[in-house]
Amino acid sequence: MRKILMSGLLLAVASFAPPALALDSSGTPVVVTPLASRTTTASGQPITLPQKNVQVLVSTFDIAPGATLPVHRHPFPRYAYVQAGTLKVTNVETGNSNTYKTGDFIIEMIGQWHQATNIGDGPVKLLVIDQVEEGAKNTELRQ
Repeated sequence: MRKILMSGLLLAVASFAPPALALDSSGTPVVVTPLASRTTTASGQPITLPQKNVQVLVSTFDIAPGATLPVHRHPFPRYAYVQAGTLKVTNVETGNSNTYKTGDFIIEMIGQWHQATNIGDGPVKLLVIDQVEEGAKNTELRQ
């Protein structure tokens, strides 16, 4: 009974606590820092997920200073967290560009041709998360 009351009390306190504070199983504080909350991609499209057999792929990218990725597009959602560096992403269909730096979260455009350039002095390091239909690739290069 005492465990149930304590669990109920912790649940009630947690529901009124700021979202940036949580507790681990021993009661030690854990700081949660929200990085992004969006419903649209970098070009304003609504975020939609694959409808069947979703597979999550996680990778890292290291882009040398001055390097430019080829023009490409993604048929499925791609998210990236900039761990280091400065990256300029240009939508080659519209000419619009966004610049991302260390600590930024990118929700890439879907189905639109774009390219990225490391415009900083050091390497760009990205943590990239793709959500694709199982077995599918999420990058198509323009011919």
